[in-house]
Amino acid sequence: MRKIAFVFPGQGAQYLGMGKELAEKYDVADEVFNEASVALNQDMKKLVFDSSDEELKLTENTQPAILTTSIAILKVLEAEGINPEAVAGLSLGEYSALVASGAMEFKDAVKVVRQRGKFMQNEVPVGKGAMAAILSLDKEKVHKACENASHMGIVETANYNCPGQIVIAGEKDAVKKAASLCKEYGAKKAVLLPVSAPFHTTLLKGAGEKLNGILRSIEYNDFQIPVVANVDAKIIKKRGYVNNLLVKQVSSPVLWEDSINELIREGYNTFIEVGPGKSLGKFIKRVSKNVEILNVEDLKSLTKTIEKLQ
Repeated sequence: MRKIAFVFPGQGAQYLGMGKELAEKYDVADEVFNEASVALNQDMKKLVFDSSDEELKLTENTQPAILTTSIAILKVLEAEGINPEAVAGLSLGEYSALVASGAMEFKDAVKVVRQRGKFMQNEVPVGKGAMAAILSLDKEKVHKACENASHMGIVETANYNCPGQIVIAGEKDAVKKAASLCKEYGAKKAVLLPVSAPFHTTLLKGAGEKLNGILRSIEYNDFQIPVVANVDAKIIKKRGYVNNLLVKQVSSPVLWEDSINELIREGYNTFIEVGPGKSLGKFIKRVSKNVEILNVEDLKSLTKTIEKLQ
């Protein structure tokens, strides 16, 4: 028996022209881009389809762009009769998941993530923060490396993506030191990531507090389907919890591997990555070989997914 969960990507998955094919073919997708343009008072089609990589890479642009594209694709899947029974999203993708669950209105979410992007970018001066992906080293040794580099500044674990991939983040010198210690401790690779802010660390606590001011003005709806939260990898039971979880998420590690394991424990065996890129599918494959992984980001992948599900 097939049990479908949708998963939504976070920052870093963006590329120029994402979602364009589907928006041109499906009115429901086009309408999402129009709705975002009205909500933000900015031409989202121009930004996502026709701007530049540099403009799209600005955090305050990237976050609403990925959310808009993901929800546009979600609407196409719904129009094709493909619906999830649960959802999860990586970091920023959690907002797409909340929209998909019915708990958050898209027009509210897209305004929030624009501000979230600004707050996260502005909290730590450009050039001060860094992130690095550590490959093939166990959690205990990654924690030890962060601890032993902490005399150089703040460095913490930021993402537990899948077995064999943990992301660390913090102040640049401390991250570089921890990354080099990870290699000493046996990591296959320690790669600095092309981001300018140390996401999901205590350095961003202030950004979470600012975000709280905006989130408190939002009216959440009851959940139509379950969402697994990044912060604790548990299913969110009540709409009253959403605010606090989204605030904590900014400065807490993303427990992605645990989130996928939670869905697998609940019997989900088909994961569809909805939005740009295929990185979540790769992570899920490392978590379990016994699930089916599909993705939808353009017409070709949509056709393939529809065929697989028939």
